[in-house]
Amino acid sequence: MSVYVLALFIGIIAGLRAMTAPAAVSWAAYAGWLPLAGTSLAFLGFKATPYIFTVLAVVELITDQLPETPSRKVPMQFGARVILGGLSGAAISGAHGGLAGGWIVGALGAVVGVVGAVIGTVGGASVRAAMARTFGRDAPAALIEDVVAVVGAALIVVSLHGF
Repeated sequence: MSVYVLALFIGIIAGLRAMTAPAAVSWAAYAGWLPLAGTSLAFLGFKATPYIFTVLAVVELITDQLPETPSRKVPMQFGARVILGGLSGAAISGAHGGLAGGWIVGALGAVVGVVGAVIGTVGGASVRAAMARTFGRDAPAALIEDVVAVVGAALIVVSLHGF
């Protein structure tokens, strides 16, 4: 599978759950599946980074269930998803295309990750709203979206192993 397809998919995950994408990418970097050492994204593979992103992802999963949580389409939420989708996409594509020497590969991965984040943000909100209408409430739709984001991120990371 192309690194750009994976960058698009990780961007979509960021659109669904902003912190899940960098948490997954960080675990992949920490495990050595994303060779980021010596690059500007090496921090993703530092010992503490996956734990920090995982805590943030869990907090996001919890706060997403609260009724006062703002829409993912407000500028602050949307912007965070776009930035984290781009970061995650750059890490995936750049690591496998030579991020240190081939910055164009990483930049293209960032753009693809941003596109994925926009798709995930807008499409995810639409699908979740439709599911919520079907269920008559939001909680089951939110939980399904959580599962899709976490399982999707895990599948993307596992596909990086031995890439």
